[in-house]
Amino acid sequence: MPHNLDLIFTLTGALVAALGFGLLTRRIGLSPIVGYMMAGIFLGRHAAGFVPNYDIASELAEIGVILLMFGVGLQFNLKELLSVRAVAIPGALVQIALATALGAVTAHGFGWNWGAGILFGLSISVASTVVLTRILSDNNALHTQTGHIAIGWLVVEDIFTVLVLVLVPTLAGQRGQRTDDALLSIGIAVGKIALLIAITFFVGKRWLPEFLGWVAATRSRELFTLSVLAVALGIGVGSAVLFGASMALGAFLAGMIVNQSAYSHRAAIEALPMRDAFAVLFFVSVGMLFNPWNFNQEWWMIALTCLVILVGKPIAALLVVRMLNYPVHVGLSVAIALSQIGEFSFILASLGKELKILPGIAVDVLVASSMISITLNPILYRLARPTAKLIGQNRVLRWLLDPAASTHGAEQRYEEKGITPRQRAIVIGYGPIGRLVVRLLQENEIEPTIVELNPKTVQLLCAEGIRAIYGDASHIETLRVAGLEKTKNLILTASDFQELWN
Repeated sequence: MPHNLDLIFTLTGALVAALGFGLLTRRIGLSPIVGYMMAGIFLGRHAAGFVPNYDIASELAEIGVILLMFGVGLQFNLKELLSVRAVAIPGALVQIALATALGAVTAHGFGWNWGAGILFGLSISVASTVVLTRILSDNNALHTQTGHIAIGWLVVEDIFTVLVLVLVPTLAGQRGQRTDDALLSIGIAVGKIALLIAITFFVGKRWLPEFLGWVAATRSRELFTLSVLAVALGIGVGSAVLFGASMALGAFLAGMIVNQSAYSHRAAIEALPMRDAFAVLFFVSVGMLFNPWNFNQEWWMIALTCLVILVGKPIAALLVVRMLNYPVHVGLSVAIALSQIGEFSFILASLGKELKILPGIAVDVLVASSMISITLNPILYRLARPTAKLIGQNRVLRWLLDPAASTHGAEQRYEEKGITPRQRAIVIGYGPIGRLVVRLLQENEIEPTIVELNPKTVQLLCAEGIRAIYGDASHIETLRVAGLEKTKNLILTASDFQELWN
């Protein structure tokens, strides 16, 4: 088959199968990610049916990894992380350490060397960003105390994973060398990465917002989307070519820089369809690696790996949250939300396989464990609050697990309901009428959030300390970012509604 037809054949087959299996799993109440991996298993070289070109699929999936990491960078909010740093940082590090140790011991018990075991343990220590945000969103917990802790926790895990992705190739390349030579090579690699970060932030923070503002001034949605993709892929490829770093790290840095500009929300919204499409290909390509015929030989290791993910990791998280005097229902919710694995596990496993650190069986185990944990995660999360109530009714369990939650007071009750004591309102447009409305809202102690398509207006409002979102109000995602789920007040002040909704 000609190469160009092979590409179209592979891409079409992957997307069609992913759509079919994704709809099926969603219909029965499971995450579509499970369906995407099932599509990969169905299409893969180990199945009897359609077998696409895996090399092409993996190359397309690489773009998915870059865009996923760019999306992680866009979600990296330093202020939110600092607000929960007392629990997120130690909690994530303790959980990573425990899961890595348990995973390494499990792998070593099946005859793997310690290097492979540690990398396998790291692979099961990191939760999926896609799954976590979906779980919190579906249960209206994204903007609660539980959501903030879980997201902050996940950000720490993501940063740690980025460091692992950077250091593993360097460490693997030094095997067999003298210790001083290996340390020198690692030092040079770390120095290059530090230089990459410094140059990216120095140049990016100065020029990137101006570039995006110049593109935004054209009022062309296509050009803005194209500029966001060019930034993500350009910095990702540049970091690999010029500094020898991973493209994933470059994309992560690009996302962090864009996140600090006034265009972060619209960039996330415009890039979301492309990111999701290529992320689907990533999960399909992972499923293609799974060999279902080896399941009988691997089921014991899969069972023990699931035990680490579904029991070991949650216990570690619950103990950390309990020691920091958070209520038991918050601890249970955070612990269960993080008890799954996804994209970062596969990225680490693919890297380990490419560097010949992990055996081929590792991918099979991770795919099966991921499908099981992602399937059970929504069900277990819904049981968190009923379980907390049962604990509260038992004196012994309450004494062991539930610190006096009442000391957190009314502020926590507001947060757990997803609201704040101060009323909020979303104002679309900041023309003469919009300015009058905002002034009246502030005089009545109602906090306004302004959605505006003029980037200069957004910058001025943010400089004045008024929350403003640059984006198109016709996109529901823009309104969600503005806080639609937390307010009942949506005020349209634009004079030309036709222009607003086109």
